[in-house]
Order: sequence, then C-alpha cells, then structure tokens
Amino acid sequence: MNEEEFGFETEAIRTQLERTQYLEHSVPLYLTSSFVFEDAEDMRASFAEEKSRNIYSRYSNPNTNEFVDKVCKMEGATAGFAFASGMAAVYSTMAALLKSGDHIVSSSSVFGATHSLFINYFPKWNIETSYFDINKPETIESFITPNTKILFAESPTNPAVDIIDLELLGAIAKKHNLILIIDNCFATPYLQQPMKWGAHLVVHSATKLMDGQGRVLGGITVGDPELIQKIYLFSRLTGPSLSPFNAWVLSKSLETLAVRLDRHCENALKVAEFLEQHPNVNKVKYPFLKSHPQYEIAKKQMKLGGSIVAFEIKGGIEAGRTFLDKIKLCSLSPNLGDTRTIVTHPASTTHSKLSVDERLAVSITDGLVRVSIGLETVKDVIADLEQALS
Repeated sequence: MNEEEFGFETEAIRTQLERTQYLEHSVPLYLTSSFVFEDAEDMRASFAEEKSRNIYSRYSNPNTNEFVDKVCKMEGATAGFAFASGMAAVYSTMAALLKSGDHIVSSSSVFGATHSLFINYFPKWNIETSYFDINKPETIESFITPNTKILFAESPTNPAVDIIDLELLGAIAKKHNLILIIDNCFATPYLQQPMKWGAHLVVHSATKLMDGQGRVLGGITVGDPELIQKIYLFSRLTGPSLSPFNAWVLSKSLETLAVRLDRHCENALKVAEFLEQHPNVNKVKYPFLKSHPQYEIAKKQMKLGGSIVAFEIKGGIEAGRTFLDKIKLCSLSPNLGDTRTIVTHPASTTHSKLSVDERLAVSITDGLVRVSIGLETVKDVIADLEQALS
C-alpha cells in the first residue's frame, strides 16, 4: 500500500520509530542524556553533521524525533523542532530568524505571553512590532515597512475566537517576501493546515489540544526546512528542547487527536447554540455558528469549528466574576484543550492589567467569557453553564 494514500488518523498512529530487537508494539522511552559512538570517525562525522544520528538529547532524541515526524506529516511540512513549551517555540522561532532592526507585523489578538514578548522584550534588541486590526485585514499592507521580516497571526484567536483569512495572509507574505508564521494551537493540524494557504512556519503549544489531558508541557514549530535549520541551530545552543518523556506522551496523544477533536467540536457547537439562545448572553462567537462574522472564512479553511466558545455575559466584569463563582462542574483554570471543560473570564484575570480600551482593541469586552469545551457528557456541561448564568 502506498503511504501517500494513508489518512490523517493512520499517519498519527502508524508513524513511529523502527522497533528495537525486542519488537515492542508501543514505542519505548529513551530516557538518556547522550548517545555513544562506535569509533573516532563515527564521532567526527556525527559532529560535522555528515551523518544524521542522535548525539545529545538537547539536540535530538528518538522520542522527540517521532513526535516531530508525526506533526510534520499532519501539517504537510518536511522539518520541525520540538520545544519545552509553546512559548519556547514562539520565542526561539522568532529569535532564530530576527536581528536588530527587524520588524514584525502581527494580528492584534494574540496570546498574552506572545504580546508581552513583542512589546516588553523584543524592543530591548531593537525589534519592533506593529499590530493590525483583525477586523480590518485591508489595512495589513499599510503596516509593512522595508525592514518588516515576519507576518504573524493566530487563527482562531485567543481568547475571542476571531478568524483570519490565511489565504489572504499567504498572498500578502508572498507579495512582500515576508516569513508567514501561524500559531495553529486552537485548530490543531486536524482542523486546519496553514501551510496549504501559504504559511512558511506553523507553531503550536502542544500543551493544549495536542496533549489534550492537561498532563505535560510542550511546543513545536514545523515548516520550511531552511528556516527550521536556523531554528534548530539556535535551539541546539540555547537549550529549550522538549524532554524525551514529554515527547513520548505527546506522540501517544496524537494517536487520539482526531477522535478527540471530533467530540470536542461536536460538544462545542451544541454549547454555542445553547448560549446563543440564553437571555443573559449578549452574543456568542464560535467559528461554525452562522452568526460568526468570519463564518465563511472559517468554513473555507477549517474542517470543524474547534473546542473554544467565547460569549459575552450581560453585566460586565462583576457578572463575569459572579458567573465563575457559581460554576460547579467545569474547571476554573488558565489552560485549555483539556478533556475537562474550562471556564475563564479574561477581563478579571488574564487580561485584567490591560486598560478597557486595550482590551476592546483585541475584542475582549468586560463580560467576555472563554469556555474550552471538554469531553464530558455535553448536557452536563450545558446544565452547569445554565445554572451559573441564571
């Protein structure tokens, strides 16, 4: 059978290391810090990168190699590097490709830690960032300057679940010779493959839906092999690599990614439809609701709507805090993409240090609630949200 005919689920399950002499069915753990060489020539050639082999687990390890191979096949990439966390992936990817004087154009709605990196730390190295309004994609090109190097975006966005047209971003990046980097954490490669639309690199926090059970931290960047080589060399020196144990956990988790996402998305759509009819809710945003402002774009580039639902509760910040206090079944946690449904209120927690205007600029109203829908019986999740809203 031709491997090119394999489906997504088969690739996730059957992409694995060669078996050892023990012929194990499940991939073993390689908890070793380093690897030995047969002789002086083997060692010389390995360090000269004349041959591909494991040298030191900060560089590569059989478990991290397998995890990277799986994600590459899922995303349609040919190379990648795995990191200790999603933010290690974002920082190392940027740091490996940027130099003093370079410029980033980014969507205004990005993960809070990414935003802090862009505005608090990169300027120390003379790297500036300009933000475009995700609801005004026609303005993107106006932010591009001669020293712009990277075009960066999340889609769906965190936490307001806005959708950005990846095909448009790909066309702009090609026109201006920019490196297009997409954070695909909310969608995962099962729901969306940004490289099909022109992305050069795709970044993930594997901590979220890739793991899916709140167990380990991890991150990964996959994409263009020349760019990945630069990221690899930087990361090999600076040491943000993924541990073999976490890579083993994440690689096993990918085997159930498709079946988990099918249920996450099924549950999320039902919750979104319930919330849309609730009298104490002003509006609901879920990519596969027809009321979502970018519904047609979401349908074009996503297989399903994802696991995140955002809604605006009536009553602002105090109503949001009261809602959290009344939750019984769902969890209050800053994480997402878990088997357990998680509820957060950004205005009083994760984004509380921003001014009202700063929050509104990234679609975070005082009453915005983000719900990461889990795998519980969906009627139980709805019942908990109902009693908290009432």
